[in-house]
Amino acid sequence: MAMTETEGTTLHTTITGMFKSKQRLAMAVPAIILAYLVYIFFAFDVPGLAEKARLDNAAILASDFVSYKTHVTRDNRTGEVEFAVEGEAKGTYPPGMLPEWVTQTGEVTRIDLGQGNIVEYEGEGARYWVPDFGVIDIRPVDGKLALTLPPGPVPAWINASDTRISVTTEAGRFNFTRSKVETFRYHFGWELFFFTLKSPFYGKGPGELLAVSLWGDRVDPDRTNAGYIVSEVWNNKMWRHKDVLWAIGETILMAFLGTVAGAIIALPLAFFAASNFAPVVAIRFAMRRVFDFVRGVDALIWTIILSRAFGPGPMTGALAIMITDIGSFGKTFSEALENIDEKQVEGIRSTGANALQRARFGVIPQITPLLLSQVLYFLESNTRSATVIGAIVGGGIGLLLTQAISTQKDWEEVAYYIVLIVLMVMLMDTLSGWLRRRLIKGE
Repeated sequence: MAMTETEGTTLHTTITGMFKSKQRLAMAVPAIILAYLVYIFFAFDVPGLAEKARLDNAAILASDFVSYKTHVTRDNRTGEVEFAVEGEAKGTYPPGMLPEWVTQTGEVTRIDLGQGNIVEYEGEGARYWVPDFGVIDIRPVDGKLALTLPPGPVPAWINASDTRISVTTEAGRFNFTRSKVETFRYHFGWELFFFTLKSPFYGKGPGELLAVSLWGDRVDPDRTNAGYIVSEVWNNKMWRHKDVLWAIGETILMAFLGTVAGAIIALPLAFFAASNFAPVVAIRFAMRRVFDFVRGVDALIWTIILSRAFGPGPMTGALAIMITDIGSFGKTFSEALENIDEKQVEGIRSTGANALQRARFGVIPQITPLLLSQVLYFLESNTRSATVIGAIVGGGIGLLLTQAISTQKDWEEVAYYIVLIVLMVMLMDTLSGWLRRRLIKGE
């Protein structure tokens, strides 16, 4: 059918207008995004954050993750000198045992920090020999601390007042107050990870431990050396391996209970939110709004609310995960129900099956792959969330991580817990993928 000139002109104008409209839209969207990013750049004070960044502190923290420090402390009131890893009572050297870099002669304690740095406790005072600088001498005089330095200005790495003097070098740190003198020496590694200082197996290498386990004389007549070694590692009071493993189990159990319970409760409720199973609009609308509400409130908020109602504990965390997952599962399950093949349901109906049987044999088999996939995915995600939730409700590895961070000194333990959390998530991801292949694909 021929088109008149007027119609052709109108069609050309319409098509040209549509293209121009799409071009304007294509240019407007990136422009809006760019303008929003520029706004964020200034609203969040990104230049100010760069100025406030303390990369030196970050470097110190990273170093603390893979190192530990030994405290050599003298009580100025009693004169007693104590040696302790990380300054903890559980890491205190027993009487007669000294670090190899410390020597004691009478009342003089000599500490070799390496690189020519020597600290010496003598009488009521102390001295610090710093290479290329000289001797720092400190003595209490009339209730105050008298500091004697080599001639010249006081360097920035010495902080001095009448009551406290601190010296920080690359070799270690030294603090002198009226009550005590303390020297820290840093070492690479995680000390006492397997055996504490009081263990009979401390300081033995893998070969020595193997020899003791196989043919050495029994250290404890009541048990084998191999069992004794395992017990010493398992009950290590510094690193608490037994408590850590139990905490990881609590975290996984918290995630598992919350996820599975949420899926079991959400599945029957999803039928009331699906349009092909709930013809009454009011019921369908109400159920969908319930799902929106419970999943709209974050699991952390539910955790705080439930902890006030039921008290702290892993079960409270599992309930918080369950409530949030009911909303998420309810939405995804109801959408899956709305997309089933009705012909399969009709085939079951033709056999005289009732509503429950139609759901069991005509609906559930169709949505099972999606159900399993969603449940396994949420189990992975909830394993990570359970770590943070555990820090709030007082359970799982999250609690131990929070406690280690709050001390502001046990950063090697923080690194240990982070490594375990990452390994736990990787394990759950691998297990989930294996189950997904076996249950869904039949591999």
